[in-house]
Amino acid sequence: MAVIKHIASKNADYGAAERYLIYQHDEFTNKPVLDEQGRRIPREAYLIDGLNCSADTFAIECLRLNKQFHKNNTRAEIKSHHYIISFDPRDRDENGLTPEKAQQLGLEYAAKNFPGHQAIVCTHPDGHNSSGNIHVHIVINSLRKLDVERQDFMERPCDCLAGNKHHLTKGYLEYLKQETMAMCQQEELYQVDLLTPAKVHVSENEYWAKRKGQVALDERNQQMQAEGLTPKTTIFETQKDLLRRAITQAMLQSRTLDDFKKILMEQYGVQVKESRGRFSYLHPDRPKPITGRKLGTDFEKEFIEQYIATHEPQHIELNAKEQKVPVPVKKQRKKPVRDDKSIRLIVDLSNCMKAQENRFYAQKVKVGNLQQMAKTISYLQEHQLGTIEALHAAVTDCQTVYDSTLSELKATEQQLKAVNSQIHYTGQYFGNKKVWEAYQKAKNKPEFLEAHRSELMLFEAARAALKEAQGSGKLPSLKTLKAQKEELVKKKNECYETYSFAKAKRKELQTVQSNIDAILNTTGLEKEPTSKDRS
Repeated sequence: MAVIKHIASKNADYGAAERYLIYQHDEFTNKPVLDEQGRRIPREAYLIDGLNCSADTFAIECLRLNKQFHKNNTRAEIKSHHYIISFDPRDRDENGLTPEKAQQLGLEYAAKNFPGHQAIVCTHPDGHNSSGNIHVHIVINSLRKLDVERQDFMERPCDCLAGNKHHLTKGYLEYLKQETMAMCQQEELYQVDLLTPAKVHVSENEYWAKRKGQVALDERNQQMQAEGLTPKTTIFETQKDLLRRAITQAMLQSRTLDDFKKILMEQYGVQVKESRGRFSYLHPDRPKPITGRKLGTDFEKEFIEQYIATHEPQHIELNAKEQKVPVPVKKQRKKPVRDDKSIRLIVDLSNCMKAQENRFYAQKVKVGNLQQMAKTISYLQEHQLGTIEALHAAVTDCQTVYDSTLSELKATEQQLKAVNSQIHYTGQYFGNKKVWEAYQKAKNKPEFLEAHRSELMLFEAARAALKEAQGSGKLPSLKTLKAQKEELVKKKNECYETYSFAKAKRKELQTVQSNIDAILNTTGLEKEPTSKDRS
C-alpha cells in the first residue's frame, strides 16, 4: 500500500532538509529534539545517498548550481521538492522489504523520474507514531543540473535541459503515482490504486488535526481519571469524522434521499446542500459546507443514491450524545495572514492621514516600519550591498536585464505568432490546393465555383497571406515551420523564466531602495546626490 506525497519548499537553507532526515524531530512541531547539552540527537537508524551530488555536500552543491544559472535567488521561488514514498507496514514481515531494499528502490525511482536533478535519497525504517512502515524521502533541487534525454512525462521541451526548474503538474503527479504502483507490483509489495479517489478521503491537515486532538484528549482524560472522574469519550473526532458517521447512519436508515436529508438535519443538525448534482454538508459549527468529494467517494450523491435504492433501511438505536442536535456556532472569518518574510515599503507617517488622526494606528505603523527597516538592513547584508552606490548599481543592472529580457521576450512572441500564422495558412493552402487545381481544369468553371466556393476562398486567402509573409521566395514546408516553432517555444520559455526572475528581483530591489531612502531621511543622514538629484 505504498503512497507518494509531495511537498514544495521555498526555504533557501538546503541544509534544513538534510538535518531533518538525519536528526530526530518532534512529529507535531517539526522542531529538532535536543539532548541535555542542547545538541541535536541523531536518528536511531537511516540510510542516505546522493544522486548527481554527494549526500554530505548537497546544500553547498545546490547553492553553487543556483549561482551558476542565477536562479532560486528570490524568496518567492520554490527551492526544493520533497517526495515521500511510504510502504505498507506489512511489507516488512510478509514481503521481505528491508531498509536497504527500500533505499535501492528510492534511488532507482529518483534517477528515473527526476533525471538530471541533484537529489538526496534517505530511508527511515519507521513511520509516525511507531507505525512500522518503511518510507523513503527524496529531496531534489528544483533546478536541473544536467541535460537529459526528453521523456514522455515531460510536458515542455525545456523540461529536459540544464538550468530549467522542476515543473510538477497534475499530469506529472499522476504519472508518479503510476510509477509508484508499478514499482510495488514489480517488487510484489502491497499496493492500492492511487489514481482512483479514496472511499474515505483523509487529507494531510485532517490527519494531523486528529493526531494532535487525540493527544490533547488523552491528557485531559488522564487528568480527569486522576481526579476520580470518568471521561465521556476516549476517541477524538474531527468535524469530518462526525459528518462521515452521521452520513453513514442516515444512509442506513433511509428509504429515499428526502429521508436521508431529514435524518441528517433532525438527528445531527447537518444540512445537505445540492449543487450541479453534487452533495455538500454544512456542519453546525462551520460557516461553509464540506463537499462530499472531500470526505470520500462513499459520501457523494451517486453512491448514497445507489445504496438507498439497493438496500433495505435499518433501525439504529442512537445514544444520548448522537440524539442531541449540536447548536450552530457562528465563527468569525479569519483574516488572511500576510507573508512576514517579504519586504514591504515603509509607510510615510507625514503623509498618512489615518496615522495622524489615530495615535494607536500611528504606533502600529511605527512598529511595522521598524520591522521593515530591520528586514531591509538584513537584505543588504545578505546580498553584500554595503554602500548606496552598490545598491543603485544593483538596481540599474537589474533594470537593464529586465528591459532587455522583456524586449527579447516580446520579439520572440511576435516571431512565434508569425510562424503559427504561417503554419495555419500553409495547412489551409495545401488542404485546398487540389480543389483549386481541379477548378483550373474544370470545363464548367461557374458551376464548379458555385459548388466549391468556400474551399476556393480559403485557398485564395491562404495564398495571399503566405505571399505577403514570404514575398517572392519559396514557401517553407510544414516540417520546417514546425521545427522553427519548437525552437521559438524553447527560446520563449527560457526568456520568460529569465524575465520572471528579473521582474521579481527588480521589484524587491526597488522596495529596498525606497526603504533605504526613507531610512536616511528619517535618521537625518545625507545621501550622496545622484545624477537625477543634481539635475
